[in-house]
Amino acid sequence: MGKIKNKKRAKLITGIQVNDYFHVSTQQAHPIFCLKYLDKEKYTLTACTKKEKAGFADTLFRLSQLTWTTITNSPQHGLGYEKIARTSICAPIPTDITDDVTFIAFRFYGKAPMVGYQAMPLS
Repeated sequence: MGKIKNKKRAKLITGIQVNDYFHVSTQQAHPIFCLKYLDKEKYTLTACTKKEKAGFADTLFRLSQLTWTTITNSPQHGLGYEKIARTSICAPIPTDITDDVTFIAFRFYGKAPMVGYQAMPLS
């Protein structure tokens, strides 16, 4: 991987700081969302209405401005989350997500759930 020559420019392009996880505890870090495992058939953004997509984007943006501590202390149907049993997930779970992963659900566009997990940063 090449060196980042202009860190300020890279920050603007990516929207994250490279060193976010190296100087703060996990609970003081801000979440970074990745849609890598988004189901491409049944549970997909293309099946959402424009208002649902806007709610999804707005929620991701608002959550990204908070720390995990703030999110954890928020109401589960607000900007907080609730833990979801693995057996409650209808979509196929990718094989590289291990059995020890705890799934969580955030709410967007009313009470519509988006399910994911909190990955620990690599050290």
